[in-house]
Amino acid sequence: MAEGGQDQEDKSEDPTQKRLDDALKRGDVVKSQEVSTWFVIAGGTLVMMSFAGSMSHSLSTSMRGLLANSYAIRVEGRGFLPVVQKIGIEVIVAVAIPMLVLLIAAVAGNMIQHRLVWSGESLKPKFSKISPLAGLKRLFSKQALMNFAKGLLKLALLGAVMTALLWPERTRLDTVVMLDPAAILPMTQNLSLQLLGAVVAILALIAAGDFLFQYRQWFERQKMSFQEVKEEYKNAEGDPLVKGKIRQIREGRMRKRMMAAVPDATVVITNPTHYAVALKYERGMNAPVCVAKGMDAIALKIREVATASSVPIVENPPLARALHATVEIDSEVPAEHYQAVAEVIGFVMKLNRAAGTARR
Repeated sequence: MAEGGQDQEDKSEDPTQKRLDDALKRGDVVKSQEVSTWFVIAGGTLVMMSFAGSMSHSLSTSMRGLLANSYAIRVEGRGFLPVVQKIGIEVIVAVAIPMLVLLIAAVAGNMIQHRLVWSGESLKPKFSKISPLAGLKRLFSKQALMNFAKGLLKLALLGAVMTALLWPERTRLDTVVMLDPAAILPMTQNLSLQLLGAVVAILALIAAGDFLFQYRQWFERQKMSFQEVKEEYKNAEGDPLVKGKIRQIREGRMRKRMMAAVPDATVVITNPTHYAVALKYERGMNAPVCVAKGMDAIALKIREVATASSVPIVENPPLARALHATVEIDSEVPAEHYQAVAEVIGFVMKLNRAAGTARR
């Protein structure tokens, strides 16, 4: 028990959406029995207010005809079967709509608390369901104490309200046995509706409070420890260490590919020590293409490879910084840098032509 309490204390992080979705799949949802009870009682009150008269009239008419012609009903053999069928159909027709209203109320009492869930998790056998120790823990749990307090509160409130409603009617209730049966039903119906209305109002408050309590209990159960959040993030996004290693491998491959492309570059534009951008241009190309770029150590390596491969290196700090920030590897130089790059490449081509003329 101490370990379980300690584990619960460690669960200080709010649940993630995945945690909540997993709980829903397991059938672990917020459910207040008081809300379901309120919907059923409210549905019953609605049925009594709306359909009690029509039901009683329909059934009384059927029963009156049955009793008036009872002498003609055959009760031997198969003669009694049509009578039973007729009575059954009339009863079903009379109570069909009220029963449908109660069914809808019962379903709505659950659907309003959570969306529809299909889960067989609760059907799986669990040792905790038959364990005496687990049963003892449930008996003295916060949930059990809440249910006990809730039961006492309902008894006290309903008892007080029923007493307040029935006490003024005590003299009339004493004379009910002497009233005509036709007068008893309206009085009973009126008094029952008053009681049910009071019960519905009180249970609405209790149901609202119980739902908030159940939601808080459920939310606390879904809380996660920092390690669980970390593990879930790792499973969803991938291990940061693995992702870092993959990123290093990709960067290494890209660096090798860049360095292999530097000897074919037309020019390397530098900001003497911090930036280096290698551009390639051939006749027929729309614009020069960046084949390599880098900062600091990578920039130094680009300059070393360019020097070893006799690729011209031109120092132009503003242009080097601008190209490094705006152009990607294997992409054309942006239009706003065409003029500056064209001047550099034109200068390099002049040098190459001059060098070729000098060699001849």
